[in-house]
Amino acid sequence: MYERLEQKHLTDLLAQFAAVVLFGPRQTGKTTMAFEQKDAHANALYLDLELPSAQRQLEDPEAFFMAHPGQLVILDEVQRIPEVFSILRGVIDQRRRQGESSGQFLLLGSATGVLLQQSSESLAGRVAQLELTPFQAREVLTPKFQSSELNGLWVRGGFPLAWLAKEDAASMTWREVFITTYLEKDIPALGPRIPATTLRRLWTMLAHNQGELLDQSKLASALAISGQTVGRYIDLLCDLMLVRRLPAWSGNSGKRLVRSPKVYVRDSGLVHALLGLSTLDAVLSHPVAGSSWEGFVIEQLIAAAPTASVSFYRTSNGAEVDLVLEFRNGQTWIVEVKRSTAPTVSKGFFVAAADLGAARKLLVAPVEHPYPINDGVEVMDPLMAALLIATQT
Repeated sequence: MYERLEQKHLTDLLAQFAAVVLFGPRQTGKTTMAFEQKDAHANALYLDLELPSAQRQLEDPEAFFMAHPGQLVILDEVQRIPEVFSILRGVIDQRRRQGESSGQFLLLGSATGVLLQQSSESLAGRVAQLELTPFQAREVLTPKFQSSELNGLWVRGGFPLAWLAKEDAASMTWREVFITTYLEKDIPALGPRIPATTLRRLWTMLAHNQGELLDQSKLASALAISGQTVGRYIDLLCDLMLVRRLPAWSGNSGKRLVRSPKVYVRDSGLVHALLGLSTLDAVLSHPVAGSSWEGFVIEQLIAAAPTASVSFYRTSNGAEVDLVLEFRNGQTWIVEVKRSTAPTVSKGFFVAAADLGAARKLLVAPVEHPYPINDGVEVMDPLMAALLIATQT
């Protein structure tokens, strides 16, 4: 068992807010965390809303909730019944008048659109939101990790059952089944009528083009569908937290900025599964290796900075940086990601640093020990970079 970093955070939020929304892709461990909370709360109630029996219990949600005063009610896959959010506001307020100020509801879900929109609109001021990602390096590696362990996390990705598989082949099989289940069961259950073959082709194309600027017209032409349809499909994959649109930095630098977002398949293990790459050797010999590593590192660092504003920076004159982190304390950090064990940065990186007024400049690569290079650039491995960034949030 690995201790999830968000478990204590979840406990703290339940002690402060009436409701907490815990969201993340399927199979990241949300239900496991919820059962730990269930064990910690006397008489806590758990309902899996994928089960018809649980749905029937919520045919009159107000009556059901009010019949269980003083209990933590856990609703799993709550996006299945979005109308419950409009009921929760009144129930929370009524239970609050009866002396229950916090820890009333824990809502789990794997589609952010319904969860975040409904909870923000219906439960403003009453709900906290917490994302549970696949395993991060900070959770499964120690500071004295071996390079094979880091490579294993990169190749297999962070979904617990993929990471914990005894062999690469078993991990690959799990990821392939995961992808098929999403395409054939989970996405249709959300309502959209999307051909599974088309969505798989798009998902695979995004894996091939990992970290590239989004070109909807190019994707649309290859798939023989409209650019608007491509955009809708990518929106869905982002909503399911399987794909990330990383926005271009949009401040005022006085330069001609690239405006299109970059697109990443968020879990590196899914990138490799979509491309049929089951081993480290297969990944390293494939053209996607560098961009896959970039996406892997970026996910580690964004997860370590949940309150920071994140983007990338690129100008028409070649100034570029892979990740810009703007913290609430006003500092801006920039990150360049390299797969080389002897990494260097280009002149464009230093131009970007000057444009952005960067307080710290990180070069993240698979190096054994951290060291400085010219002009204040700090070279370090992904785990150390994530730990350092986490101290700012």
